[in-house]
Amino acid sequence: MTSDETLDELRLHGLMLRQFRSGYRFSLDPLLLCSFAAGRIAGSVIDLGTGCGVIPLVLARTAEGVQVTGVEVQQDMAELASRNVSLNGLAERVSIVHDDVLNLRRRFPVSSFDLVVANPPFRRPGTGKLSPRAGRDLARHESTATLEDFLAAAKYLVKPQGSICLVHHPSRLADLICTAAGMKLSPARLRMVHGKAGDEARIVLVEFLKGRKAWLRVLPPLLVYGEDGEYTEEAAGILGTGDRAGNGGLGE
Repeated sequence: MTSDETLDELRLHGLMLRQFRSGYRFSLDPLLLCSFAAGRIAGSVIDLGTGCGVIPLVLARTAEGVQVTGVEVQQDMAELASRNVSLNGLAERVSIVHDDVLNLRRRFPVSSFDLVVANPPFRRPGTGKLSPRAGRDLARHESTATLEDFLAAAKYLVKPQGSICLVHHPSRLADLICTAAGMKLSPARLRMVHGKAGDEARIVLVEFLKGRKAWLRVLPPLLVYGEDGEYTEEAAGILGTGDRAGNGGLGE
């Protein structure tokens, strides 16, 4: 491990994760997405925009036998994710691909995966605050690939009858639903995540189906923190009571 990295523990999943001290560090969002997608994990899974590899590693720990691929456009992050895979002894079940979402049609046959998950950049270019941390804005702002590009790639990659699970910002929900509808992807489940009771939603979790219609189920809201500032019982069961260190907050 180099001096510009930290080593963080996800005790709930028995994982150790290297992260860069500066730049993008994963927040609570991917862990909530893993829980949201847990009932859909089967066979082969691909994560679009994997960062340090947290989602593939958690999913591999969650479901024995599943094969998970993580795709990351930033070379240094892809290399970091690969080292995290080796660190956790999951090289036989998790692979990391350094590539752009826009190029995946040339790399994978159509309908290659049972489940697609993604934590795509929330913000359009030129919106929101810029981060002083190198690399973080690439993770937060659409750069080479837009929300439409992520959805198009997900539709291409997922098998008929398969699921696409995403985490995004509530301000982009209308864009997300309308873009998916234009691609004939049916929203099946939606859940808003709030910091605590009375707060506006910070993120939204959505499942889309390819090749079949669905009645949209709007699930009860998820509250991450109680009035005492500690994780709620549900959040603690998803995130682990001792795993807050090293992670950002919601929607970061």
